[in-house]
Amino acid sequence: MIDRPTVDRIMNAANIVEVISDFVSLRKAGTSYKGLCPFHDDRTPSFSVSPVRGVYKCFSCGAAGNVVKFIMEHEQMTYPEALKWLANKYHIEVHERELTTEEKQQENERESMFLVNEWAVKYFEDILHNDVDGMAVGMQYFRSRGFRDDIIRKFRLGFCLSGRHAFADAALKAGFQRDFLVKTGLCFERENGELVDRFNGRVMFPWIGVSGKVTAFGGRLLDARTKGVSQKYVNSPDSVIYHKERELYGIFQAKKAIAKYDLVYMVEGYTDVVSMHQCGIENVVANSGTALSVHQIRLLHRFTSNIVLLYDGDAAGQHAALRGTDMLLSEGMNVKVLLLPDGKDPDEFARSHSAEDFRRYIEDNQTDFIVFKINVLLNGVTDPVKRSEAVSSIVRSVSVIKDPILRDTYIRECANRTGVSERTLMEQMNRNIYSDREQQTREQQQRAAALQQQQTDGQASVPVPQVPQVEQMLMQVIVRDGEKIIFRDVKDEASGQLYSLTVAQYIAFDLGSDNLGFSDPLYTRMLREAVEHSGEENFRAEEYFMQHADIQIASAAVKLGVDRFQLSESLQVKETEKTLCDRVVHLIADFRLDYVSSHLKELNARLLQTKDPEEMTKTMEEIMKMQTLRNKLAKKLGSDILV
Repeated sequence: MIDRPTVDRIMNAANIVEVISDFVSLRKAGTSYKGLCPFHDDRTPSFSVSPVRGVYKCFSCGAAGNVVKFIMEHEQMTYPEALKWLANKYHIEVHERELTTEEKQQENERESMFLVNEWAVKYFEDILHNDVDGMAVGMQYFRSRGFRDDIIRKFRLGFCLSGRHAFADAALKAGFQRDFLVKTGLCFERENGELVDRFNGRVMFPWIGVSGKVTAFGGRLLDARTKGVSQKYVNSPDSVIYHKERELYGIFQAKKAIAKYDLVYMVEGYTDVVSMHQCGIENVVANSGTALSVHQIRLLHRFTSNIVLLYDGDAAGQHAALRGTDMLLSEGMNVKVLLLPDGKDPDEFARSHSAEDFRRYIEDNQTDFIVFKINVLLNGVTDPVKRSEAVSSIVRSVSVIKDPILRDTYIRECANRTGVSERTLMEQMNRNIYSDREQQTREQQQRAAALQQQQTDGQASVPVPQVPQVEQMLMQVIVRDGEKIIFRDVKDEASGQLYSLTVAQYIAFDLGSDNLGFSDPLYTRMLREAVEHSGEENFRAEEYFMQHADIQIASAAVKLGVDRFQLSESLQVKETEKTLCDRVVHLIADFRLDYVSSHLKELNARLLQTKDPEEMTKTMEEIMKMQTLRNKLAKKLGSDILV
């Protein structure tokens, strides 16, 4: 357990903009910051971060909370894990008792695998820098690539000793379970139970996720074994903590530079990334030869909308550049392509150029995707059928672009370069768009039908009852203004003493007088806490709830307390004590009317179901009372209800 004073120190130290900027590219917008939401497929910035309140909220998917909730949701951590993550970031010491052997065995599997990977990184680094074989073989390889010590440290490069069990033996001796050595992919187990090092005799390239955790490894053969071997590189297999279609090599080291330059370079290999960093170009990542996935593109899109595909100029490089273009365009990325000259890859080019020269070369020679695709697909093609297929492929790429103005611009460019009439290209593009929309509609209908079938079969989860709107509005005023006094010098009839009532106290008193309360237990708890703290001099309901230790309360408070649009200070209407009081009284009357109306529906339903004359008479009398009360409330609120 982490004690409350330590939690408070962590919360006070954590800068929510600074923390979230490690994962999302934020841009200042008034007093807040905006960016693409990391919790859903966000195409327009709907994610808002308020440094003043210390909260975030997405006005599209509804995700909201404080800095701890963000780390919990984004990194799939528990509450204590998120606190420790923040404590580590801000160098706050956390004192915890030593876990028992049983508790260690019950540690979360993901966390255990991350611990194994972190230990493995340090082990491979130590071998590279301090072991005789590591220095003679592994370090010699990195030196032959021209890598400096600071770059080797930056990417945490290492070496795995030759021999089938060296790493496994060291890990087992350090106390790690063989089960996790296998699950992380660092070792594999033979049928006879033998534990074998997956990466033996290879230099090691750790995959570090956007949060800084080691998710996987890549290892490269060095010696004569590479001759005739098609797979010089071996990567960790997919696991609970690593899915190759979701990760990008170098993203952790590149994310700040990507946001700074609003641009990312995409290359193919580990050494391309490392060499470009050494050259001084840091906004670069690699997909390591695999086809780009939607997950990878969306990860990049958090930081920038601009990407340059940077590959060597051979046929393989051309194919790699073409392979992910349509998917990048459909996800709203602005795509440019650069194929390096003389068959050089980014690694070779970076080693022979300064960062300034490299950037200048990219700027001068990068090609818009449409020009690149036309040059590649139509170069030297005279056969009418093949030419038609090439043009259709180009139009298909234009069709997936969401911006209609950009589509129109590309169609004109395509017409000018191919000689095909703009009208013909436009008609083909529209057919593609219409076909895609039909396909999307069919898929949506299929998903809806599947969900309906699940509900019919009783497999769907039970829907969560919605909190009535007026209840949310009452809770909203408690969060925003719960500590403010709205009744002063109220006389207690029993004691004759004078007292004042805050918003929270008055709402609790008024509802409690008729044994009314919120339908949502979380709201009930929040009201109770607001009342308990109302007498404290420095209590501010909004700050208290938004930074609450209970993540559910903090998230609810953010959703209730943060508006999408805020008027400038000069246009805001200043609410007085009287206007606030009137609003609270009106909301309570609304709440009572809502309660009475709901109760009337229940009584009418009961009347239709009962056959007992005595029960019917009793129910009719209760209905008459409720109707009278409803009409009184309606009259008070200024509306008429006919019985």
